[in-house]
Amino acid sequence: MRPLEDIRIIAVEQYGAGPFGSVHLADLGADVIKIEEPGTGGDVGRYVPPYAQDEDSLFFETFNRGKRSVSLDLAAPAGREVFEDLVRHADAVYSNLRGDVPAKIGIRYDQLKHINPSIVCCSLTGFGMTGPRAAQPGYDYILQGLAGWMDLTGEPGGPPAKSGLSIVDYSGGFVAAISLLAGVHAARRDGRGMDCDLSLFDTAIGMLTYPAAWHLNAGFTPERTRYSAHPSLVPFQLFGSADGWVVVGCAKEKFWQRLVTVLGVEILTEPRFATFADRREHAAELLPLLEGIFATRITADWLAVLEPAGIPCGPVNDVAAALRDPHTLARGLVVETEHPRYGTVKQVASPVRVGDQPPAYRRAPRRGEDLGYVSELLDYSPEQLEKLRSAGAFGKVTE
Repeated sequence: MRPLEDIRIIAVEQYGAGPFGSVHLADLGADVIKIEEPGTGGDVGRYVPPYAQDEDSLFFETFNRGKRSVSLDLAAPAGREVFEDLVRHADAVYSNLRGDVPAKIGIRYDQLKHINPSIVCCSLTGFGMTGPRAAQPGYDYILQGLAGWMDLTGEPGGPPAKSGLSIVDYSGGFVAAISLLAGVHAARRDGRGMDCDLSLFDTAIGMLTYPAAWHLNAGFTPERTRYSAHPSLVPFQLFGSADGWVVVGCAKEKFWQRLVTVLGVEILTEPRFATFADRREHAAELLPLLEGIFATRITADWLAVLEPAGIPCGPVNDVAAALRDPHTLARGLVVETEHPRYGTVKQVASPVRVGDQPPAYRRAPRRGEDLGYVSELLDYSPEQLEKLRSAGAFGKVTE
């Protein structure tokens, strides 16, 4: 069995953050049944351009591989009936909605415990279910601004900048997945479920880590650094080469000593550059020297001497170069699934690894395609299924 093959998750999720968390659970074998609202066309991720046609998009494939889909109208009594039957057969209800919505649609623990006392209700919201922002929608870009990330990012004197990826969303998804697994573990041990109240805001603030501790305890004010330099370790930053950029980091004294040897420039051996503290104090003198040296050769030439010397370093790749890096390929980080519209779809693998068994990858579901699976799971007779369909459980009935 795959690691999570005995866990069933009912996912009331959409777009990025929530689906990103649950896709890794699906990769590990969890039975993730995705609830899609029929009146609005299901998960909006199905329609994200530019690589989208009808209800298929490469965006949706990325976040929903390995899951199942059922169209279900939770606002209709018949749809709610099916949902509650699923809760009886599930370990967790997982959602990413606005903070006030889970209670409104009845997916909190107190609203479901009479159906399944051990159900874990894991809600990833923008701002959590308490606090003055609880009813506000939360998006990655907004959270990067609110949590101070954008103020820290970019060149000194330039405008605030966000990360090139939706890191708050993705980190929030990982946080939610960890919480769900912890909740299921505790529920199986104790026989009692719970709410897990996660938020993107909490995630973003939590990831301020040591700059936050420095500020809270010593009044430290973070500032942007030229060439994305580390705030205290010198040198640890970008350096312009003759044809691009290279990152060099001396996080230990031995790395600095190795760098001095490789560069072979006598001035770097002076006492004013001897220790972490010395180099930080004299950074304004040291860094221009290093920048001038690194500008004399192309990136590949620098890597050819820095890597064998055991000095932490790397190129600044574009996405194409990162995906064709030999280590990317050696680690099996590009995987394939088969899709009825797109044929073979290539995407990046889950970084979550458990044991020696590789994850099994399956394409994302077409909307509503797993009604048969759900009917069999819930032991619905053909007559029951038709009655539910006529009552609008799976969407508005048209003549």
